[in-house]
Amino acid sequence: MTLSKILVPVAGLALLVIGWRSYGLAGVVGVAGGIIMFLLLHFTRTMTVLRRAGNRPMGYVDSAVMLNAKLKPRMTLLHVIAMTRSIGAAQTPEGVQPEVFRWTDNGDSYVDATFLEGKLQAWKLTRPVPVEEAAAAAAVPPHTADAVTGATTDAR
Repeated sequence: MTLSKILVPVAGLALLVIGWRSYGLAGVVGVAGGIIMFLLLHFTRTMTVLRRAGNRPMGYVDSAVMLNAKLKPRMTLLHVIAMTRSIGAAQTPEGVQPEVFRWTDNGDSYVDATFLEGKLQAWKLTRPVPVEEAAAAAAVPPHTADAVTGATTDAR
């Protein structure tokens, strides 16, 4: 349990007490209205993000490279879902901490993001090796250079 999960309700209660001491029942009603408005705004934002994400394929992102550039430590999962407009494809079993989600683009590049209690801890961009480069690397034999003469010899 994090400290913010304790401090936010305590701050709400403190505001209610201050409202009561300052304005009586009208103060409590005003503070309660403000708290309810905050909760409704948060709920509406969450539902909007999830509705947009529900309209796209799971784990899809337009550009994994751009997502990699925009990610910052301690971002919430909801913020990342809002950026990608897609729910990440889970790579870990449900309920296991830390959670790993993957977002993939059309070029088969993907970002694996690790979340601990809903906060981004680490991420890794993986880009596929183009077929031409992989074939060229396999076709060229490795060579070693002699440090004294500078002559190259085949290492096979």
